[in-house]
Amino acid sequence: MAIMVTAIINGYVWSGTENQGNHLTLLIEGSRIKAIGHQLRIPEKAVIIDAAGGWVTPGIIDVHTHLGVHTQDIGRAGHDFNETSAVSTPEVRAIDAINPRDSGFSDARKAGITMVQVLPGSANVIGGETCVIKTAGTNVEEMIVQAPSAMKVALGENPKTVYGSKGKAPLTRMGVAAVLRQELMRAQDYANKKETGKIETRDLGMEQLMPVIKGELPLRVHAHRADDIQTILRIAKEFSLKLTIEHVTEGHLIANELETCGFRFTIGPTMSSRSKQELAEKSWKTVAVFAEKGIPFSITTDHPVIPIEHLTTTASYALKYGVDRETMLKAITIWAAEHLQLNTEVGTLEAGKDADVVIWSGHPLETGTVVMNTFINGMAVYTNEEVMTKDV
Repeated sequence: MAIMVTAIINGYVWSGTENQGNHLTLLIEGSRIKAIGHQLRIPEKAVIIDAAGGWVTPGIIDVHTHLGVHTQDIGRAGHDFNETSAVSTPEVRAIDAINPRDSGFSDARKAGITMVQVLPGSANVIGGETCVIKTAGTNVEEMIVQAPSAMKVALGENPKTVYGSKGKAPLTRMGVAAVLRQELMRAQDYANKKETGKIETRDLGMEQLMPVIKGELPLRVHAHRADDIQTILRIAKEFSLKLTIEHVTEGHLIANELETCGFRFTIGPTMSSRSKQELAEKSWKTVAVFAEKGIPFSITTDHPVIPIEHLTTTASYALKYGVDRETMLKAITIWAAEHLQLNTEVGTLEAGKDADVVIWSGHPLETGTVVMNTFINGMAVYTNEEVMTKDV
């Protein structure tokens, strides 16, 4: 069976590398990018797409969502993101709850979003394993990129509120940190026993925490306030952990420390309301300060907190606060891919990478720009028929 070849011509190609500009040709062969450049030979039977007047970019990535585990349209029946039966549930896996029929996946494809990380919620101190998936597929197995991609942890108000309201620990930030330390110590003890053959009964939660305490699997740590961020930096040092810090609402208050800590950050959802005390300092300062200091960051909708189709809306809004377009495009492409440690596969348009490609009617961050085509693994998963019909 012949491998399908697609040639995208005449557009402005923003590749995320130095190889970008007007009237470049992008060749897709099967599921991968074949080549990008001027005067490329286009195979005779290739499907040719004329992107004249438009932009061609890598697929957009949202690194922090609850897509598929908080299904739209069906109410509480779709709330499969918080296993609140215990304060620590490292044994659960987001991949086991994803509903590929969630209409949010269609919304994502229409917005040029080709990859997302799906996380358990933040009710528990340890919430379970996260995963990375593409946004197209008839079943979850077709969509998986990495499972697990990390272990979810939450500090601050959420676990305090959920369990404190029941009269259970943790009631304070001290208690939240103590639960996390205790679980990490249990995992260390479990790993030591397993290595010496002394495990009599296997424990799924401890099995899934072992890669964390061995530095093989990162934590994704929900932390809004500066003091919570500093707490996880302290704990990471104590246990030699790999992690990313998610939300980072007050990151601008401790930017000098974060600049040198060696971790990655997801900022947002900045377009949400100040619904709780730890969001009192929410502003566009965090994005602006990180950009000014040259600290790589990603941004998120935290879907469904902000509907996933507004990821580029969020990126464009940051321009009002002095952040340049190049930085914000990186935040939803190459830096997002680096955040997930998947930048060898996605995030830029380069030969050999996944053919996750978006064609836009103009600059992706300009008001009025719409997605014309979205490709995932070389397959056209969305075509803007309404615009195409008007053009005809």
